[in-house]
Amino acid sequence: QVQLVESGGGLVQPGGSLRLSCAASESIFSAYAMGWYRQAPGKQRELVTFITTDGRTNYVDSVKGRFTISRDNAKNTMYLQMNSLTPDDTAVYYCNKPTGAKLNWGQGTEVTVSS
Repeated sequence: QVQLVESGGGLVQPGGSLRLSCAASESIFSAYAMGWYRQAPGKQRELVTFITTDGRTNYVDSVKGRFTISRDNAKNTMYLQMNSLTPDDTAVYYCNKPTGAKLNWGQGTEVTVSS
């Protein structure tokens, strides 16, 4: 089964930026659409953005214009560039398929936006 490892989270001040990475143990990004999810404390996990195999992207309204999803198929890695962060972006971020049967969830990477 494919293993997903998220990294790049941390503590950042409001208005700051972070770049998250999702490394896969196998070459999957040319085979599946993949997305970034987040789960804030006390809330359900939500899909924030995804990228299709042909490079089309989709974002929820709350992150449009601030977050950018990308991938490097050769490195089996997907990225999430997050700019203009706000406290509402505080959550654990995960990567996985946006639809259908999910791959094994990774441990996630925690993002805390606070002054």
